[in-house]
Formats: sequence, structure tokens, C-alpha cells
Amino acid sequence: MNAMVSTGQHINEQETGHKRKEKRCTLVGMTSDICLSALKIVTGFVGHSSAILADGIHSIGDTVTDVLVYAMVRLSGKGVDERYRYGRGKYETLAAFLISIILVIVALGLMTEGISDVWAAIQGETLERPHNIALIVGIIAVIVKESLYHYTRLTGNKTGSKALQAYAWHHRTDALSTAATLLGVAGAMFLGEKWRVLDPLAAIGVSVLILFLAYRMGRPAAEELLEASLPPEEQERISAIVTHTPGVQAFHNLRTRRNGNLRVVDMHIKVDSDMSVSDSHEITRNIERQLSEELGEVMANIHVEPYHGNNNCEKHEHHIS
Repeated sequence: MNAMVSTGQHINEQETGHKRKEKRCTLVGMTSDICLSALKIVTGFVGHSSAILADGIHSIGDTVTDVLVYAMVRLSGKGVDERYRYGRGKYETLAAFLISIILVIVALGLMTEGISDVWAAIQGETLERPHNIALIVGIIAVIVKESLYHYTRLTGNKTGSKALQAYAWHHRTDALSTAATLLGVAGAMFLGEKWRVLDPLAAIGVSVLILFLAYRMGRPAAEELLEASLPPEEQERISAIVTHTPGVQAFHNLRTRRNGNLRVVDMHIKVDSDMSVSDSHEITRNIERQLSEELGEVMANIHVEPYHGNNNCEKHEHHIS
């Protein structure tokens, strides 16, 4: 029990700095999205641009996403306690999965609207020419969102946060969506009425890209929520560490999974049957240390068994010569 509490305290201390960066990054994104949403909606009305107005309404969805991510980051930052012995890392995974669902909904909405506008253009309908302010605000929005993408992605990579990594791509897709809108706005302003169909055509193309990005983010998050094992290359590294640890005669029942930033590793190792409890415990600590150095944050649950040669081997047991 004391060993578990000690491990939990270590994990909590290690995560404190990361969670502070994650919260600050999410707050920056939240504030920016609120400002951009208001600016686009006002510009859409004043500048007579239905495209910018629609993009502003779409940005409201970003604000909802910001609130979702921030809530999840705060919950996951509480760390290990009596109720959550493995921490709250799955909250971040859940946030990443929910963001992917939101992206799917947004993409389908953009695609439907784009198809409707293309059909309207085919029927001879034309859009009103937007004012210059619509183009200026659109350019500003693209620059801001692309900057947020790089900032959030960098922070997510440094902290290992799945939620922030997913959130970064959400900024990128919003920047692409606004850029597509700008094509339509610019075409309507400078190329004549017949080129205003560029807006819905670009929106359809971006919606396909968003669907692809949503799949790329949602699949690993879903796998983690369903307790999928770590990637094969990481399992091979774990096996190599155990194999080369002095005193380990065999190991089996290796099970792995992720819990947010934390990798959980369960295994049974076999040591000499005459080895003392103190020595066998030192072997497990050696394995835990190597796993943390190799993989990052790891919670290892290692069960020690006596080794009696190949006569009592378990299924899928790895013997060490």
C-alpha cells in the first residue's frame, strides 16, 4: 500500500508542470476563439458576407470545444487518489474522442451546405458581393488560427497530452475552413459572379479533409478507451528490458495499455526459487526504473513467481537463457 501511494505521489509531482502548461494553452485558445467568433459574426452582418457569417457560427462550435477540453484537462490534472488509482488520464482521451466526433459533425455540416450552394449556383442563383472587411477579417482569422495550431501542437508534444494534440488539429482544420471561405470571398469580390461557386466547392474539399483528420484522431482515442495494447514496437522494448534484467529467468502474462500520458504495464516474472524477497523486490524496482527511462511515465504492476525450469512453464512464457 505504501509503495502504491509513493508511486502516486511521484506521478502527481511529475504531472504538475505539464498540467499548468495545458491549462494555459487551452485558455489562450478559448479566449482567441471567443474573440474570433464575435468578430466573424459581426463582420458577416456588416460586410454582407454569408460565408464569413457561417464561419463565425462555426467558430462558436470551437468555443464549445474549448470549454470541453479545458474541463477535461482540469479533471485529468487531479492525478492519483483513492478513487482513481491509475489517475485521470482517460479524461484527456475522452476529450480527444469527443473532439473527433465534433469534427465529423462540422465536416458533414460544411459538406451539406457546400452541396446546397453549388446546386443553387447551377440553378442560376448568385451571391451578393462581400465588402472588403470580410476579406481582411478572414485573413486575420487564418493567421490567428494557424498560430494557435503551432502553439498548441508544440505544447501537446511537450506534455504528451492527447487532448491538446487533437485540439491543435482542430485549430488547423478551422484555419483551413476559413481559408476555403476566403477563396469564395475573394472570387466573389474580384473574379465575377460565376466564380462565386469557388466558396462551396472549397468547403466540400475541406470537409473531406476534416473527416480524414477526425478519423486519424478518433481511432487511437477509441482504441485507448477500449483498453487496446501499446503498439508492438513498445511491447518489444518492454520485453527487451525484462529479458536483459539480471535475475529474471522467465516472464509471461504481459499486458499493456495507456491511461492518458501514463503507460500501464502488467506482467509476471519468474526468479530463482531460493531468492530472498528483498532481492526479488529489487529486481522489480530495476525493471520499473528502466521502463520509465525508456518509455516515460509508467505504472508497472509486476508479480513475482518462483522459477523451477521449463517443467512449470506458462502459456506464452518467455524463457531467458
